[in-house]
Amino acid sequence: MSEANRPGILPCQSIESLIAQGAIVSESPFDPDQVQPASLDLRLGARVWRVRASFLPGRHTVRERIAEVAMHELDLTRGAVLERGCVYIAELQERLALPPGISARANPKSSTGRVDVFVRLLTDAGAAFDDVAEGYVGPAFIEIAPQTFSVLVRTGTRLNQLRLKAGVPERLRIESVGVDLTGEVAGFRGRRHAGVVDLDHVDGHDPRDFWEPLVPRNGQLLLDPGEFYILASKQPVEIPVLEAAEMTPIDPSVGEFRVHYAGFFDPGFGTDEAHGKGSKGVLEVRSHETPFILEDGQTVARLVYEPLTERPTRLYGDLGSHYQRQGLKLSKHFKVWSE
Repeated sequence: MSEANRPGILPCQSIESLIAQGAIVSESPFDPDQVQPASLDLRLGARVWRVRASFLPGRHTVRERIAEVAMHELDLTRGAVLERGCVYIAELQERLALPPGISARANPKSSTGRVDVFVRLLTDAGAAFDDVAEGYVGPAFIEIAPQTFSVLVRTGTRLNQLRLKAGVPERLRIESVGVDLTGEVAGFRGRRHAGVVDLDHVDGHDPRDFWEPLVPRNGQLLLDPGEFYILASKQPVEIPVLEAAEMTPIDPSVGEFRVHYAGFFDPGFGTDEAHGKGSKGVLEVRSHETPFILEDGQTVARLVYEPLTERPTRLYGDLGSHYQRQGLKLSKHFKVWSE
């Protein structure tokens, strides 16, 4: 049975095959570590536009809509600061010509979500953010909206990733994700009016300049409206080698907060086979209209598991990872927290 007839997430070797066939092309050579076990990192192109409003293309191309709402253009080849509270649309280097039966879905990379940068994929005539229609042929763009910190990006910066699918994969199971509020430091809250985060500078920022540690009381934490929090899951997360998962927000009726960004978990994350036993999921949480008391163990998200079409030739962490075997952990841009 061909992959197109076997519903599931495409593993790394299938993504590499699509690249070899020209179904995914790029303006510059692909980076050696760009293809992950079950996803493809996408890279910023040469230009980004500050726009006055977010949009969906509808019946138009993305470039046509940019022409209607652009305020000014920035050159990413020299690097540019994207300011918090503003909305930008950037070119991506990768272009798609998906074969019949193959669709895709995008998500922020873990490091992007952990610095509260809201990103969404746009395609020509796209009816929804982040979803790429079966057989789509055309360019890809990314909406970028920094929320807490202004960020420095440049051509080649990776903010989101693409998961390719054959058919409509079955949902194998859905697991609840609780929050851990038992540690001496249970999480971090983003400091407003902090400096700029260089998104290509690993271990390059003092976390104390950007984050405030949070000490829970009696296993509880009060979330303030509009603030951004980094917390950790109560339970370890383990993604079997023949599966992939996506973290999704819970029903808002459970509480006046949400896990701010969905996230992809690649096969092998948290598994003993990939030397990641005991890894936790990191949660990006924002409270909405009212203050909300979060309790230890309370469900804050769901993990949705889907099958791969076949076992990947490499697992999460094989190319190196900042987040395998993680506990409560800030993004890779920050040095290890110390008082």
